[in-house]
Amino acid sequence: MYESFFGFSVKPFDLVPNPDFLYLSKSHKRALTYLDYGIRERVGFILLTGEVGSGKTTIIRDMLKKHHEQVVISKVFNTRVNSEQLIALINDDFGIPVVGKDKTAMLRDLNDFLVEQYAVGNFPVLIIDEAQNLTSRLLEEIRMLSNLESDNSKLLQIILVGQPELRRTMGSPSLRQLRQRISINCHLQPLTRQEMEHYIRHRLQVAGNREAVTFADVALDLIYANSKGVPRLVNIICDFLLISAFAEESRQVDVEMVRDVVGDLDFDRHFWGSDSPEDALQRKPDGKENSYTLEIAQALQRVTSRLDGMEREARHLSESIVKEFGQKITELQNAFMFHVKETDSAITTLSSKIDRVKGLRDDDPEGIRNGKSGLVRKVGS
Repeated sequence: MYESFFGFSVKPFDLVPNPDFLYLSKSHKRALTYLDYGIRERVGFILLTGEVGSGKTTIIRDMLKKHHEQVVISKVFNTRVNSEQLIALINDDFGIPVVGKDKTAMLRDLNDFLVEQYAVGNFPVLIIDEAQNLTSRLLEEIRMLSNLESDNSKLLQIILVGQPELRRTMGSPSLRQLRQRISINCHLQPLTRQEMEHYIRHRLQVAGNREAVTFADVALDLIYANSKGVPRLVNIICDFLLISAFAEESRQVDVEMVRDVVGDLDFDRHFWGSDSPEDALQRKPDGKENSYTLEIAQALQRVTSRLDGMEREARHLSESIVKEFGQKITELQNAFMFHVKETDSAITTLSSKIDRVKGLRDDDPEGIRNGKSGLVRKVGS
C-alpha cells in the first residue's frame, strides 16, 4: 500500500516472523549463540522462552536457515495433542511413515531413524514450539525421547520453545528429571529503549530505505511506553504510523501521530488486556496524552511500592535490632556479674593466702629463707 511512496521493496513492519528482518539485541544475540552451540555440541535439551511477540519463532527460523545440511529438523507447532498424536507429528515431519501405526511402532521407527542418521553423521533436531501448552505428562514423555542415545552421544537434540508459563509448568516436582536435563536455558528479554530505536531503523533499512521516515524522540518514547519493548507490538504501532504518514503524505512521525494511533488501537485494553490505573494519568487537563506520563506513573508506582517495602523492612529491622541489643546487654551484664563474683572470690582467697604467708614469715623467718621445706612444715603444723 505505502511501499512505493516510501521507497520500500517490502513492508518493513510485517508481522510474519521473517529471519531476514532479525535484529540482534543483546538478549537475542545471546539466545541465537546458545542455540547454535547446543546443536553443534549435541548438548541434549535446550529451553528458549520469551513473552508473546518477543521474537522466539524468528530466532528459530533464522537458526534453521543458517545451519548446514547435516542438521535434520522436525518442527512441531501444534502442541494441543495427546501422546500418540505428538509422536505422529514428530515422525511425520522427519519423513517417517505414520499411517496405520500405533505408538509403539512409531517409537520403534523413530529410534531406527535416529540411529541411521547418526551413522551417516547427521544431526536430528526436534523443535517444539508453543511448548507452554504441553501437559506435565507430555513433557515427561518428551524427556523419555532424550533417552535415545549412542554410547557417547545423544541421538536427538530437543529444543523446547514457549512462553514464560512453560517455566512454571517445568517447576513441578514431577518434572525434576526433565529440569536436570536442560543443558542450555535462555529467556528473551524485551528491547531496551535504545535497542527499540535501532530495531525500527534496522527494519526500515532491510525494507529498502532507512531514511524513509523520521521519528521524533518523544514519538519514540511513546512507542516504547506502549509497546514495552516487545518487537511484535513495536511492529503493529509502526505499521499504523506508516499508514498514517502515507495518508498525510508526510515523512515525519511526531508524538501527535503516535497518540492518535495508540488511541485508535485502544492499546492498553486490546494488547495488554487491562485498563490500568495509569490511563487517567496519561491525559493532560486539555485532553491530550502526555508522552511521558505512563512511564512516570509506572515509575512512581514502583518507587511507592519499594518505599512501602522499605518502611516495613525498617520497622521490622528496628524491632529486631532493639531486641538483639537487649539480649546482648543482658548477656554482658550476666557475664560481668559472673566475672565480678569470680574476681571477688579470687581476691578473698589470695588475701587469705597472703595473710597466712605473712604469719608464717613472722613465726619462722629462717624457714622462709631456707626454702619450701620449712614453709611446708609450718603450713602442715
